[in-house]
Amino acid sequence: MASTTFSGPVTSTNGFVGAVTGNVTGDVTGDITGGAAVTYLQLPTITATGLADVANAVNTANKAAGSIVFETTNSKLKIATGALAADTWVDADGTNAVTPS
Repeated sequence: MASTTFSGPVTSTNGFVGAVTGNVTGDVTGDITGGAAVTYLQLPTITATGLADVANAVNTANKAAGSIVFETTNSKLKIATGALAADTWVDADGTNAVTPS
């Protein structure tokens, strides 16, 4: 099978077939499917201490309202309430909040 390298934005109205390597930025709509070994979504991980550190990259690089991380100290999904470094992270069930400082 031939491969093609693109530079710049690429738009497809009928989907892509095959492997995608490298980083994907932007919105992904529709289904993401793979072979039998590719049946999960891996989230970024962070310790409770790192999540609470306003200077940590999880708070300063590409944070957006709705960003999700897995906090490993307490085994919790955390969701960002905003894009600013000091914006709060809440548990997925809404019970606990962490405000980086």
